[in-house]
Amino acid sequence: MTVFALRRASVAALLVLAAAMAMPAFPAAAALQKLTYQVQHATYGRIGTLTNAIETNGDQTTVKSEGNIRVSILGIVLYRQDFSRVEQWASDRLMSFRGKTTTNGRMTEVSGAAEGDHFMVNSLNGAVTAPAMVRVANPWSASALKGEMMMTPDRGNIENVQVNAAETTSMSIKGKMVKARHYEINRLSGERRYDIWLDEQGTPVKFSVNNRNGVVTFTLVS
Repeated sequence: MTVFALRRASVAALLVLAAAMAMPAFPAAAALQKLTYQVQHATYGRIGTLTNAIETNGDQTTVKSEGNIRVSILGIVLYRQDFSRVEQWASDRLMSFRGKTTTNGRMTEVSGAAEGDHFMVNSLNGAVTAPAMVRVANPWSASALKGEMMMTPDRGNIENVQVNAAETTSMSIKGKMVKARHYEINRLSGERRYDIWLDEQGTPVKFSVNNRNGVVTFTLVS
C-alpha cells in the first residue's frame, strides 16, 4: 500500500469513528404488556372486565387499570362500578397512586405518594400513613406478594396480610392447561382475603377477592 493510500484509509477510519461518536444514544424502548381479565361473581356469573396495561422502562413501571362491573337480573342493573387507576413504581417501591371509582353513580378518589420511609394515602377516610413497601390489591405481577401491607384501590384502606407458601397446580387459561403457583393471602385473623395464581413466567393468570358479598374471580382472557 502506498503512503497516499495509507493516509486515505486512516482518514476514512477517523471519519467513521467520529460519525459513530456523534450519533445520539437513544434510550431503550419501553416494554408494554396488556392483561385483560374476565370478572366472575360466585352468584351472579360474568359481571365485567379488568384490564392492566403495564409499561416498563428500566426500573420504572407504570400500571394503568380500567374496569367495568355490572350486576343485573332480568335486565335490571343492581350494581354498577367503573374505575380508572394509575400506579407508578420504581423497582419494587410504589411511588404514587391515583384512582377514581364510580359506584352506582357515586365517585370516590384515592391518591397516594411515597414520602421518605413511608407512603401517604389520601381518601374519604382522611390521610393514612402506610409502610414504604405497601402493595396495591391489584396483582399485576409477582411483586404483589412482597410485603405485609396492602392498600385497597377503591377505598384506600390499609390491610395487614400474610402470604402463605405456594402450592403447585394446573388450570385452564385461554383454552390451554398451564402450570401455576397458587398463593393464599390472609388477614392476620386467618380469614382468607385473596388468592393469586401465577404461571411459570410469573404472570398473574387468575386471582380472586373474598368479601362479604361473595367471591369475585378474575381470569386472564387476553
